Amino acid sequence: MLDTMTFTKIVGAVCGSLLIFLLGKWGAESLYHVGGHGHGEEHAAAYVIDTGEGEAAEETVELSFAELLVAADVGKGERVFGKCRACHKLEDGANATGPHLYGVVDRDVASVDGFNYSGSLVEAADVWTPENLNGFLENPRGYASGTSMSFAGLPKAEDRANLIAYLQTIGG
Repeated sequence: MLDTMTFTKIVGAVCGSLLIFLLGKWGAESLYHVGGHGHGEEHAAAYVIDTGEGEAAEETVELSFAELLVAADVGKGERVFGKCRACHKLEDGANATGPHLYGVVDRDVASVDGFNYSGSLVEAADVWTPENLNGFLENPRGYASGTSMSFAGLPKAEDRANLIAYLQTIGG
């Protein structure tokens, strides 16, 4: 008959052996992963033989900003303006953290009375043309280094075009 101490040693040895086996299996799979089964890109073939058959590659057409602005959606621009709403107001003369944006398109840069602009902004452009707004909205700190505007920018050209189209409908 087994006493408690001997039984505990046997169970511990079995558990320890199982643990070593599982750790060894995990380590071997990490070092010598062969793949060959499963789905997904990580299990794709190591090389592909081009036979010339198959679908033609889809070409992406890059539109100019002027073309994007012509095709811009004012409704989508209004939704994009939600990112600006925290610091800018659309009412004429209603400055907030940033100057009001009433009539901003084709307005002189730094021309809102009662707002203290940073000097670097005045050096970046003379008039807020759609092209200047596009450059500024893409990366404000890159366009006018030293600007006090803390917004990171709008990386998508479509969003910038939609926003500028929306701003063109406000004031003027």
